[in-house]
Amino acid sequence: MPRAARKKSSTGIYHVMLRGINRQSVFLDDEDNEKFLQTLKECKIVSEFELYGYCLMGNHVHLLLKEGKEDLALVFKRIGARYVFWYNWKYRRTGHLFQDRYKSEPVESDPYFTVVLRYIHQNPIKAGLCGSLGEYKWSSYKEYIHKNGIVDHEFALGIIGNDSFEKFMNETIDGHCLEYTDSRKRMTDEDLMAVIEETIKITATMIQSEPKESRNHILESIMRMEGVSTRQLSRVSGISTNIIWNHQSR
Repeated sequence: MPRAARKKSSTGIYHVMLRGINRQSVFLDDEDNEKFLQTLKECKIVSEFELYGYCLMGNHVHLLLKEGKEDLALVFKRIGARYVFWYNWKYRRTGHLFQDRYKSEPVESDPYFTVVLRYIHQNPIKAGLCGSLGEYKWSSYKEYIHKNGIVDHEFALGIIGNDSFEKFMNETIDGHCLEYTDSRKRMTDEDLMAVIEETIKITATMIQSEPKESRNHILESIMRMEGVSTRQLSRVSGISTNIIWNHQSR
């Protein structure tokens, strides 16, 4: 069946999500995150898009941007080509890294723009990676607070207001945005613990006591199982979601 045409935004503003192929991690360490942000900065100059928000989330990326002289397809072809070339060189791998069809939704109004920006900044809290927005290193939230970095601050702050920004970003999300979804059938925590003990021959709570190399191998094996989520594995093993995220489907 032919793919459905993307919805065009009358404002030129889109919420975009890039996902690692087969849920693969696309950022394995700080250098990877830094390289992607540098790539964004370089492509922003070439493509002349405006960047209002971002969040790098291990195996996917959220961006809020406005098209410039190039359309989204060319922008993300450019970003992907540069980052994937470097990533494959670093890790001595070949082939695709991102799922070939990025997801996007048009942002047509100022109220929805603010909801999307807040949703993007709150992603790490929702994923259990941090307890507050300011703790997370790889989102644009701190750039708004310190007025630095690669984002174009003026548009969002003109809508929300300098004095109201932090309060608004920390409020409970009241809208539905483009999300990272996983349609796999989920196991209960009890089922997962039983499967780990049966297949890996270790209790879930003992995984964190394993030597690092063995622990990482176990995590990778479990995350390839049908119906296992990062947060669920963190609950049953006691290992942080950030560590687990870096070992999804390598």
